[in-house]
Amino acid sequence: MFFDHGYFMGGMHVIWWVFWLIVAVAIIAIWSPGRGRRSSDADAAPLDILQRRLARGEITPEAYEQAKALLDRDAGKS
Repeated sequence: MFFDHGYFMGGMHVIWWVFWLIVAVAIIAIWSPGRGRRSSDADAAPLDILQRRLARGEITPEAYEQAKALLDRDAGKS
């Protein structure tokens, strides 16, 4: 009935420890706020995002001015 130095079914208890560890990690991952978000860009205003992109060097100052003009124009329509 007992095999492998007293462990039932060849160490089946190890599988249960791994199972509960996976369950615990999944629960923590689900309940952790803000996990999985890349940045706060999802909640930021478009002009803030544009300014950050300019600061990081992702866009040129000319592209920034064009996009800002579009945003200002669209904001004026509302």
